[in-house]
Amino acid sequence: MFAVRAFIVEDNPTILENLVGTLREVAHIEPVGMADSEADGVEWLATHTGQWDLAIVDLFLKHGNGLRILEACRDRNPAQKMVILSNHATPDMRTRCAQLGADAVFDKATEIDDLIDFCLRRRQDSLNTH
Repeated sequence: MFAVRAFIVEDNPTILENLVGTLREVAHIEPVGMADSEADGVEWLATHTGQWDLAIVDLFLKHGNGLRILEACRDRNPAQKMVILSNHATPDMRTRCAQLGADAVFDKATEIDDLIDFCLRRRQDSLNTH
């Protein structure tokens, strides 16, 4: 059974643990890597170009921010999707993220179900192409 390979950038260990568990169980996502800073996220994504299908990135990190990660991945393969998961998903921030290449932006507090739906659609798309 093909799973979507996800890389997650989140600096809150509790949120990361809960997110990974939910995505594995509900959306059949396979976490292939994690980072808690901008530098580590950019480095992993750049050095593992063919090893991820989806990146889930928090906007505000203890060291750096998700906007720079988005910017660093603008030239990724079109099949690779990047989403922002943040407590700061304001209309202006959603627009800025879209300008930098985000495929979607989800609010941590109110849109986790929407993120799961997005992941399930990605998985279905992957199953249909393999």
